[in-house]
Amino acid sequence: MSELPPIRVDALTMAFGTRVVQRDLSFDIQRGDVFIIMGGSGCGKSTLLKHMIGLLRPAAGQILYDGVDYWTASDAQQRQLRRNWGVSFQSGSLFSAMTLAENIALPLQHYTRRSPAEIDELVHYKLSLVGLGGFEDFYPAELSGGMQKRASLARAIALDPDILMLDEPSAGLDPVSSERLDELILQLRDSLGATVVVVTHELASIFAIGNNAVFLDGETKTMLDYGDPKQLARHSEHAAVRRFLGRGNLLAGH
Repeated sequence: MSELPPIRVDALTMAFGTRVVQRDLSFDIQRGDVFIIMGGSGCGKSTLLKHMIGLLRPAAGQILYDGVDYWTASDAQQRQLRRNWGVSFQSGSLFSAMTLAENIALPLQHYTRRSPAEIDELVHYKLSLVGLGGFEDFYPAELSGGMQKRASLARAIALDPDILMLDEPSAGLDPVSSERLDELILQLRDSLGATVVVVTHELASIFAIGNNAVFLDGETKTMLDYGDPKQLARHSEHAAVRRFLGRGNLLAGH
């Protein structure tokens, strides 16, 4: 019997009332993937991520985690699923009135029974992993954009999640900071043994870190293709996918 994929999207339709955002989405995300959700602006990439973390209920279809549907799961199962997800939103979503240490301690306080001393030690370790050791007492406003993104990642990995979900992690960063963040994402995937889902339209990042991807099309309101982005850039049957990825392929020298 083959192992179930950690994430299976099955005939998913996303809608707000009668307005359909995307329909008939079906794909698997394999363990250890850096899976890219890509497509043009406004096609529903972030909306898909919100469905995947239980913030929005599907209009039709389902998203399965190791075979479990979040929306039909018990309260205890839902809590366990949420504990296994590390999430970093596009804005970073750090609490401005809290220090970095206080921000990263939140999930540890909420989901574990660790002592304050153990939490302090873990907070320092997670910040060190993202290159922010020594910044425990800083507030988000005192950090650069790139540092805020890394701090948000530190909070996302606080519980050693099985699945790390990142919404536009490099948005607004300069190319050097973006490249460093890509390297950090790969390091975290390897050190945590996690499956990573990334929403992005940054072509350099797609080719640098993605080994699997889905392309959402805003016009047809469905997925056009899915697979390794490097292969899709060359061999997708859909011109829109080749066009989207082809420019990045050219720029990246692939």
